[in-house]
Amino acid sequence: MSKKELSDNEWKKKLSKEEYHLLREKGTEKAFSGEYWDCTDEGTYVCAACREPLFSSETKFKSGTGWPSFIEPINVSNITLKEDVGFFTKRTEVVCSNCGSHLGHLFHDGPKPAKTRYCINSGALKLKKKK
Repeated sequence: MSKKELSDNEWKKKLSKEEYHLLREKGTEKAFSGEYWDCTDEGTYVCAACREPLFSSETKFKSGTGWPSFIEPINVSNITLKEDVGFFTKRTEVVCSNCGSHLGHLFHDGPKPAKTRYCINSGALKLKKKK
């Protein structure tokens, strides 16, 4: 997919108010409230803004945090990691490489051996179910 660049007004027209808040304003949905936090359907999770393939259901796991959590992305080039300093903490933000949308954060408290947990807002994703 070619890199998607839209103006702020174009994103506001394309996305719902909640999606815009999560994806473009770096919002966070309330834990245990999103559509996919406990979803066990098989398929590919894509960016809600541009449909870039991001995570496979095969790497999703129950983290107990209330957000969809993944061990790894489908392809590391489909996401960008950025330092996120705020709220008196230092975290790693996960961004869609294709459209620059905020997806969630990366933590290093996941299952072994990688110990990575990509903690992603449900509203930042759309599930393309396996047929």
